[in-house]
Amino acid sequence: MELAYYSDYAVRLVNSEEPARGKDSLTSVEAVRDLFGGNSSAARRATDADVTRFRSVRGRLRAVFEAADGGNETLAVDLLNSLLLEFPVSPQISGHDYRDDDGRPLWHMHLADHPSNATAGYAAIAAMGLAFHLTEYGVDRLGLCEASPCRNAFLDTSTNRSRRYCSDRCATRANVAAYRARKRLEADRSDSTGLAAPATQRTTATGDR
Repeated sequence: MELAYYSDYAVRLVNSEEPARGKDSLTSVEAVRDLFGGNSSAARRATDADVTRFRSVRGRLRAVFEAADGGNETLAVDLLNSLLLEFPVSPQISGHDYRDDDGRPLWHMHLADHPSNATAGYAAIAAMGLAFHLTEYGVDRLGLCEASPCRNAFLDTSTNRSRRYCSDRCATRANVAAYRARKRLEADRSDSTGLAAPATQRTTATGDR
């Protein structure tokens, strides 16, 4: 598995809630299992008790993104380190599911978790994936969408570190909002200028008399 795959665990969990919109999709054990994606064996370990535990981990992961987005690099690392200590993993070489043209395993690194519950397993993979991404690309690659009120988490993989939005949809919405705001400002300035001209003329005429 690629490291981007593991870091996506963190993004999926954080984005299961949209605080500014008052939305939270993490309300059932089925929602917890959906977060595992194709990892069906791990998903089957989830129980109703994991809903509350997942929400707790989600808040801690969002705090990492918030610290990174706010430029507080040390806090972001400290928060992530606390998760790594609490939810450890073991790296292993794996060849399952991937074969070359001759049918031989394509060996790759795999993060093996040893969880007491589904939350511990998910948190371990999410934290390790995020840690790999942070150390490989930098803290400033962890972002929160600038399109209000979204604030979804994302991982910036752009070549020039320029990503500001979690999706094309949010980028388009923000650009349209900015365009409309400019048009309103131009209209306000035009109206203001139109009102000022007659006043100036009246003042000049009075002075002539």
